[in-house]
Amino acid sequence: MSPYIPLTTVDLALAAIFLVLNALFSILLQLRLERQLVVSALRLVVQLLLVGLVLKTIFTLASPWLTLLAASVMVAFAGREIWARQDRRLQGLWGIGLGGGAMMLAGTLITVFALTAQIRPEPWWSPQFALPLFGMILGNTMTGVSLGLDTLHTAMHRERAAIEAKLLLGSTRWEAVSTSLRQAVRSGFTPIINSMAATGVVSLPGMMTGQILSGVDPQEAVKYQILITLLIGGATGLGVLAATLASVWRLTDRRDRLRLDRLAPPSS
Repeated sequence: MSPYIPLTTVDLALAAIFLVLNALFSILLQLRLERQLVVSALRLVVQLLLVGLVLKTIFTLASPWLTLLAASVMVAFAGREIWARQDRRLQGLWGIGLGGGAMMLAGTLITVFALTAQIRPEPWWSPQFALPLFGMILGNTMTGVSLGLDTLHTAMHRERAAIEAKLLLGSTRWEAVSTSLRQAVRSGFTPIINSMAATGVVSLPGMMTGQILSGVDPQEAVKYQILITLLIGGATGLGVLAATLASVWRLTDRRDRLRLDRLAPPSS
């Protein structure tokens, strides 16, 4: 028996039937979501087909420089997504650099640790292991960082009067923004906490499901999923903490003044 069941183009087309059905419901109910559904599905197909070709080439060449280039492109796109998902952003290069930098730092640190200490491929930067692992860690860290920064900036703008009152009464900048900071960190941690709590009971993660469908022993698939989930949780936490603390530092100064003028106007 083959370790996996190959899929044909017809199989993929059949899987799209229910998405088309959702688009029809959108038209009937006048939800105006049909265009977004179709465009998103087309982007999904085109992007994944292109990624498949690129990864096949990178895996074949097994070059550390191509691996690094691919990882850099992933970081650039993820950094842009963090910036785009914030209603109120830091102005200038800080807007995209702070969130992207925190995500890259946390994701790179955790990925290198996993490759060298646990998975240990030969060579350790093998693109077949490094890029999928980095992608999973980066994607989840991106979500946490974007939520954390968006919550922080919104909360600091909303609570501006209260924060400035605390500063006038002698509080340090960290004491004055502590409530907003805690809200932001909780918001950034929430997705991964929910994911870890529900995994195995409510949902079977995609990576584990894919390994099982490809013929991997379920117990081995479970071990890998536990490893990946714990790594994602660690990277998300580090990224959220680094991004929110750095943003508080940027939105205040050494004289314990609030600098919300460094925030850009709300995105339309």
